[in-house]
Amino acid sequence: MSNLTLEAIELTRLFGGREAVKNVSFQLEKGEVLGFLGPNGAGKSTTMRMLTGNLAPSIGTVKICGIDMMENPKEAKALIGYLPEMRPIYKELTVDEFLTIAARLHKVPSKQIKKAVEIAKQKCGLSHMSKRLIENLSNGYQQRVAIAQAIIHNPLVLILDEPTVGLDPIQIREIRALIREIGQKHSVILSTHILPEVEMVCDRVQIIDKGNLVFHGSIDELKQHRQGNKLMVGFAKAPTISALNDIEGVTKVEKVEDRMYRIHFKNKQSPAEAIVKLSVKNSWGLYQIAPDQTSLEDVFVQLTQMKQKN
Repeated sequence: MSNLTLEAIELTRLFGGREAVKNVSFQLEKGEVLGFLGPNGAGKSTTMRMLTGNLAPSIGTVKICGIDMMENPKEAKALIGYLPEMRPIYKELTVDEFLTIAARLHKVPSKQIKKAVEIAKQKCGLSHMSKRLIENLSNGYQQRVAIAQAIIHNPLVLILDEPTVGLDPIQIREIRALIREIGQKHSVILSTHILPEVEMVCDRVQIIDKGNLVFHGSIDELKQHRQGNKLMVGFAKAPTISALNDIEGVTKVEKVEDRMYRIHFKNKQSPAEAIVKLSVKNSWGLYQIAPDQTSLEDVFVQLTQMKQKN
């Protein structure tokens, strides 16, 4: 049996002749959390709406567990749990009342509704909130209720659009932990504009900018973009820039501050060992040598600029 739960095939969406999403394709497997990353207005929410069947693509196909969304929308949607950016909750109801209604809307059999509600509450840390009115819950617990309604029918695919927006740091940490736990048994797509969130929660990541996918790969591949071919090196007795430039593999030397240098080098030709040997030989007093990581924000800028040039 295939572990493939979702396929997006050449998705394109036009609004008034403008391409909000352009030829986006990717796949999702069971037990995988995919981060869908991009700035506001990049096309994330439009893509999410197409994946959930709430917006028809102008071109392209969405398949959920092999079921075509356009040809068999009811069957495909039944396999999806969805948390849009605006929470679909009724604040005048208690947690139990709301989740019971959500279970009915998701066609959970009557005899299984009570059990489904209990399981969803347990997964989302809501068991002690059963009789509380949703409007009296904190922002973080309201978000937990919104996630609970998305998993109430035990969907194979869970799609979360900006699930941590508006939460405080403690609530964000709790929701991220919840997403990681859910992702062990479900397939999850997490849409966000927060770069560190993807690195903390996801197995794979894709970055969208102006409707185009500009990166699709594993978290390790994203981290490789962060690390790059750079070293941050500090000396007690600073050598000349020309002496550092003469080291094999070095392509560029930047003086960051007094006695601190950023050394760029050719791919797979790290000069770290040579720097250490020369420092000992010439008494440079090496006191720091470490990979110089590019910020995730800078990686995003680099990737989008590369796409624009291409």
